[in-house]
Amino acid sequence: MRHILDPDSANLQAWLADQGQPTYRARQVEKWLFTRRATSFEPMSDLPRSLREALTAEFAIWTSRVSKIVRSADGTEKLLLQLDRGGSVECVLLRDGARRSICLSSQVGCGMGCRFCASGLGGFQRNLTSGEMIEQMLWLQTRLPADERLTHVVMMGMGEPLANLQNVLAALDRASSPSGLGISPRRITISTVGLPAAIDRLAKREPRYHLAVSLHAPNDRLRNELAPVNQQYGLRRILEAADGYFEASGRRLTFEYVLLGGINDRPEQARQLAALLRGRPMLLNVIPYNPVPDLPYREPSRAAILRFQQILEEQGLVVHRRRRKGADIAAACGQLRRSSTSPVSF
Repeated sequence: MRHILDPDSANLQAWLADQGQPTYRARQVEKWLFTRRATSFEPMSDLPRSLREALTAEFAIWTSRVSKIVRSADGTEKLLLQLDRGGSVECVLLRDGARRSICLSSQVGCGMGCRFCASGLGGFQRNLTSGEMIEQMLWLQTRLPADERLTHVVMMGMGEPLANLQNVLAALDRASSPSGLGISPRRITISTVGLPAAIDRLAKREPRYHLAVSLHAPNDRLRNELAPVNQQYGLRRILEAADGYFEASGRRLTFEYVLLGGINDRPEQARQLAALLRGRPMLLNVIPYNPVPDLPYREPSRAAILRFQQILEEQGLVVHRRRRKGADIAAACGQLRRSSTSPVSF
């Protein structure tokens, strides 16, 4: 069966034309899926019953199933999805005041090899289709009451979004489209470990979204150890590409820095980081590490976090220390998937 959420495979308008149906039927179906939150074709009452039956026979809405849901005391919910095409991925709903943000995966596993991240411990399996990413959005939307809507999207789950750029952009098109979820592009962020050529392509093709670059180290020596993909490019080339994206988009850059206790949280490293980023129109997110079982890294002390942030601010950087959400449900990327296949429980 064709996946109705995947523009490449569904081609809904062409199929409707073959059925002798008017073109507005496609808009009706989209409204039911994205606005009215229908989970099957049966409730689509403004469609003829014969058309609903034909859609049910031809198209699938869901190509995954929710195999596990965990909810944090702070309202964060993480879903583990088992995919029909193989593999499993995580997606997260975060509640913060009026914000209803979702964090989506772009790949099954990850091939970037970041030493401290649970997502890549099982290796890379495959790219997700755009439909599978849209499906994550709709699964998370079902967790909201009828009077709430999704407000922000972050491509910061499992996988490297820029290594699956075409499908990611197709999914975000539906997220930002008025006929989709209608989320402003200003509220959509693509996160990357830093693939300069892909950042350049994004700047030329679709500079509507915010870009977040994960640094995690203030120099190439340490970053080569923590994120081995850095050996191919180096920080200078990554920052040049990020600067180019700012020029194309006009959107302030975001840099991410996960603080690993005793590894990258020292005062001299804060000063190196400030020297690296000073003068750019940017926001630096400092993120205390969420420990991952079987990995040797630990969360930094509160004193180390405060000292690191203070030095950066004294050097003129705009710093935001991200509050940890969902720590009690293994909210760090990849942890829930690993727990489902290992004796570790949460």
